[in-house]
Amino acid sequence: MKDELGKKQFFITPAHACSYLPEREANTLFLDPRDTITPATYQTLTEQGFRRSGSHLYRPHCAGCQACIPARVPVATFRPRRRQRRVLARNADLTVELKPAVYSHEYYELYGKYITGRHRDGDMYPPSAAQFRSFLLSQWSETLFVCLYLGKTLLAVAVTDQQEGGFSAIYTFFDSDFPARSLGVMSILKQIELCQQLELPYVYLGYWIRDSEKMRYKTEYRPVELFISGRWITVN
Repeated sequence: MKDELGKKQFFITPAHACSYLPEREANTLFLDPRDTITPATYQTLTEQGFRRSGSHLYRPHCAGCQACIPARVPVATFRPRRRQRRVLARNADLTVELKPAVYSHEYYELYGKYITGRHRDGDMYPPSAAQFRSFLLSQWSETLFVCLYLGKTLLAVAVTDQQEGGFSAIYTFFDSDFPARSLGVMSILKQIELCQQLELPYVYLGYWIRDSEKMRYKTEYRPVELFISGRWITVN
């Protein structure tokens, strides 16, 4: 499969403002959007540190900077820490439902509230229905919404792609009116639990960035594997 990837076309974006580290510029490597993306292609690129945004597969490709390090959790050996066990206990009253990835008023209302409440200073504000669709949904991926409900009230949605090699966690949005529940943490723990139940090996968490407060949390799920210099290295 890697030999096949050598025949594919990739493009590098012009320099643009980095979304994670202030006063830095970034470049992004994209798979040709005209390419047909098969499950095998997606899996192989995920293992090489690529991520999905909408229907595009990308990876940071910045000259002189390697701050964005792909992270994944080997679920068979994962053991929740004390804080994570407390989060599970606090949310024992929630129900989990796996649903198809679609646009709906219920999902968008929560998404819009999340972006407006927590990311008003980011490039995703203001939210829109078109943004929801173009960012989270894809025609070629097997995407699921892992929904957390308190009774009939939707509190969180973890958008995740199911692959042969595990779950690729795309994005999570949740109701920020419930800070004590740590719904972001709960959503990751539930994805790990679902992978364990399905006997899938990994949850891919995206990029760990040591100097970015909002991206640093990904090494709190141990053991974690980091993709450094072309190979996955375990950090216990």
